[in-house]
Amino acid sequence: MSDQMQSIIKKAGILIEALPYIQRLYGKTVVIKYGGNAMINDELKHSVMEDITLLKYIGMNPVVVHGGGPDINHALSKFNVTSQFINGLRVTDEETMRVVQMVLVGKTNKEIVSMLNLKGGKAIGLSGLDGNLIECEQYTTEIDGKKCDLGYVGKITNINAKVIDIIAKDEYIPVIAPVGVGKDGQSYNINADTVAGEIAAALKAEKLMLLTDVEGIKKSKDSNEIYSVLTIAEVYELIEKKVIGGGMIPKVKGCIEALEKGVNRTHILDGRIPHCILLEIFTNKGIGTMIAKARVPYHRTEEL
Repeated sequence: MSDQMQSIIKKAGILIEALPYIQRLYGKTVVIKYGGNAMINDELKHSVMEDITLLKYIGMNPVVVHGGGPDINHALSKFNVTSQFINGLRVTDEETMRVVQMVLVGKTNKEIVSMLNLKGGKAIGLSGLDGNLIECEQYTTEIDGKKCDLGYVGKITNINAKVIDIIAKDEYIPVIAPVGVGKDGQSYNINADTVAGEIAAALKAEKLMLLTDVEGIKKSKDSNEIYSVLTIAEVYELIEKKVIGGGMIPKVKGCIEALEKGVNRTHILDGRIPHCILLEIFTNKGIGTMIAKARVPYHRTEEL
């Protein structure tokens, strides 16, 4: 048998490995938080858009929630606006909020929509202002026990998921910018990971996938190995042991909250790997860290 024929047969094996996942996920909703280097590197941008479009064509309902930190930073610097961060959140005064909304809704969102459409998808751009999609109130945090005003940073109070559900279950791909609206019509800046988790919960999504700039949850601070699967109890244990720390804590807590509200599986994966979404969803082992309530396999050969 020639090398060429063996290569072709190997490709068929990859498709067969994906079959039970396609069967299990057909008609199901998958919420993808798109951010990090995957939004900066052109090759990665295209691979993510191809992954999302493929999910739609094989019968899943992908919903995209995007960040936009680099674009916001660039725009703020052009307007000579200095950013301050407290507990990982951008302090957002009135001027900053105008720039954030302009960039996230007017630039970043539409660029993602355009790229998905170029790949053959039918994407529709939304923000939390459309149909009061993301209702929120002002968020406050504490430093050394004292309340700290972050300005127009939002805490989600309600997701009006009907419009997302209608669009996603039709032939379209919703692309959502993380800008919310208060009772008085004021716009608020909201962390994209938080928005993705809340939307996944409201839609009772099968999966929530967070694209990050790390491989997953490492087995120790000095280790290059990552956990393929963790339960909620195991995550809390790793936080207590300080194996999970820093910026990973809000991500895993967002995953846990989504699971507790009805999402079946959550994933933290490395958006720097081309086609990371397909590799995580359609292979028996995956490439990132999956967090679930329990180790319940989709089928007998899945490695949990």
